[in-house]
Amino acid sequence: MGRGKHRVAVLVLEGAKPLDVGIPAQVFSSRPSMPYTVRVCGPAPGLVAGGDGLSYHVAEGLEAVEHADTVFVPGYRDPATTAPPAAVVEALVAAHARGARLAAISTGAFALAATGLLDGRRATTHWHYAKALAERHPQIRVDENVLFVDEGAVLTSAGAASGIDLCLHLVRRDHGVGLSNHVARRLVAAPYRSGGQAQYVPRSVPEPLGDLFAGTREWALAHLAEPLTLEGLARHARVSARTFSRRFVEDTGYTPMQWVLRARVDLARELLERTDLGVEQIADRVGLGTGANLRLHFHRVLGTSPTEYRHTFAARAEG
Repeated sequence: MGRGKHRVAVLVLEGAKPLDVGIPAQVFSSRPSMPYTVRVCGPAPGLVAGGDGLSYHVAEGLEAVEHADTVFVPGYRDPATTAPPAAVVEALVAAHARGARLAAISTGAFALAATGLLDGRRATTHWHYAKALAERHPQIRVDENVLFVDEGAVLTSAGAASGIDLCLHLVRRDHGVGLSNHVARRLVAAPYRSGGQAQYVPRSVPEPLGDLFAGTREWALAHLAEPLTLEGLARHARVSARTFSRRFVEDTGYTPMQWVLRARVDLARELLERTDLGVEQIADRVGLGTGANLRLHFHRVLGTSPTEYRHTFAARAEG
């Protein structure tokens, strides 16, 4: 039974996150309606310490990876400081060399990055760890916004729930929309989500690294509906525009006007979530002028439209 079916291995590493492990195991579940079989394994048979108070008892070690057509690496704790075991890296490299497909959920991307197979390719991970992945592996083109990246034989996805998006994408790629929709209904999940993960980041405006120009930033946040210019911000900070711009970039990583734009988008997000104001009214309140201008910048920063964002995140009245 199961002969001829696509073999999926879910490789559980120390600190593995339970949702990340469960998603591929459930999507590709071994059942008559699915052309897949699933084996959950670890670096060795036995107990694997997990994250969030859970551990996993796996029956198989890396031999399951040797026989898999697709290998999933779920996310795990402390990826920026915890390197995967050498045997795991070797098994992933060998699997790729014989034609297996490798897919990472969330911080599992760090394990794939350790193989070197992501070098020169696009990849993503949970937004909280995107900068760490880029700094640790500068050869990877890290995309902080998307829900997943398909590079053919190597795929990566953003935070936990985007593992569902990645899995459904693979089912769709393997067997078409019909089976993908069937699985989505079974999971009670959206068959396809629009936009990228930027819409899930709590704030578009970066947290300041220090107290430099904190007073001016607070003043700007209180006057977003008004015209704001580099010269006006510098005047408030009592320095030259050139000095203000240079030191602002050093402190925040953004130019002053990039920062203002993102602050306006953040305020627009809040109004979309908490009010019934129309897009034109919100655009006026946040200093972006027109609905068309708001839509343009909203999509550039968050990868989705104000309407889609409101549909996803607007607070529902409790009955």
